[in-house]
Amino acid sequence: MALADYIQSKPTIETERLRLRPMAASDVPALREWLADRSIYTYWGKGPSRTDKDPALMFEKPERPTKSLHLGIEERDSGKVIGELWVYLIVNDRMATVAIRLAPSRQQMGYGTEALSAVTCFCFEHTELQRLCAEVDVRNVASWRMLEKCGFVREGMVRQGKMVNTWCDYYIYGLLRSDVAG
Repeated sequence: MALADYIQSKPTIETERLRLRPMAASDVPALREWLADRSIYTYWGKGPSRTDKDPALMFEKPERPTKSLHLGIEERDSGKVIGELWVYLIVNDRMATVAIRLAPSRQQMGYGTEALSAVTCFCFEHTELQRLCAEVDVRNVASWRMLEKCGFVREGMVRQGKMVNTWCDYYIYGLLRSDVAG
């Protein structure tokens, strides 16, 4: 399979406790419970957008076909979307950036590590991607620890660089297919 195989039909990835899947309008009530919570934007690089404040806006327009993945993180027990995960900024079908955010009530429970590990395996087993990378504010200890638990390597630090819309020090993490092959 290749990234091109997922342009029209995004994957669903199952783990023990989670289902990573495309979101639907039926997820709006669950998204409203946490998406506008300002605490999740502390290290996000920007504040909540219009769609973060009103998740129903996400479903007003048809989704444009893209190789990028934007998946909801559904807690299987409750059936609620408790987070989001992106695989985006894809370069030559070889490298992509990952980002993740979780509802504050579901943080520090291993869900982020479980979701990121699953999407990492999916990308390296079912697409031609060779490298995944992430940027994380140096103050966001929970996020960089999660990346490291998932095998990502801290490759450097940008001092006073621009991460989204925020000027801060941030780490660059990377993970190669060859790092996990074996």
